[in-house]
Amino acid sequence: MSQKRTRPIRLCFRVFEHEKDLIIKKMEQAGIRNKEAYLRKVAIDGFVIKLELSDMKEFIRLLGTVSNNINQITKRANETRSIYESDVLNLQKMYDALWEQANGILRELAEIRTK
Repeated sequence: MSQKRTRPIRLCFRVFEHEKDLIIKKMEQAGIRNKEAYLRKVAIDGFVIKLELSDMKEFIRLLGTVSNNINQITKRANETRSIYESDVLNLQKMYDALWEQANGILRELAEIRTK
């Protein structure tokens, strides 16, 4: 170990060429020239976001249900030239559920930024 070095443990990892280019680009954007200092800072202070996608899957399921109902109501309206009030109320109920789910997802995403 060199006398100049104060950190005795060396960590190494391999990257692809395009990953190396991205690292260098991000270093430049951060105004950091020392690659070792940059990687250490990112490894210690950086964070990984793991998204829980079950809420998003439910949102997509609800969206599909609403879309199917709209298609069925449209088809019936074209055939009979009338729309049932129960269909409209059911559609409004599902639309409200969609907004509730979307707002929940947005709240969770906002919490990520503040943590």
